[in-house]
Amino acid sequence: MGPHAELSQLLLKIEAEMRAWSLWTATPPADSALQSVQPFCIDTLDFWQWVQWIMVPRFRQLIEQQQPLPLGSNMAPMAEEAIGGGNIKSSKLTEYFNAIDRLLTPRH
Repeated sequence: MGPHAELSQLLLKIEAEMRAWSLWTATPPADSALQSVQPFCIDTLDFWQWVQWIMVPRFRQLIEQQQPLPLGSNMAPMAEEAIGGGNIKSSKLTEYFNAIDRLLTPRH
């Protein structure tokens, strides 16, 4: 399986797990919240909103257009912090974000 297909599968798993934990919402945040220039939109969104409304759509666009994927990722620590700071007991989410980090980070 190529990296685009692998990333696509991971995004589906993340969405499914977020839905299982009621982290996937039907109502988008305000447009102004999506315009943040801070990493992970930390000043305007919580991590799960960023995943749903920024990360997943951007990755899906790259996949659909067969664009190059980012060379490097370090999202797992943010996911772990968001999991630890909430009432979420999902090791699957941590596993999926670690898998994305491994997929996108070049090995030397």
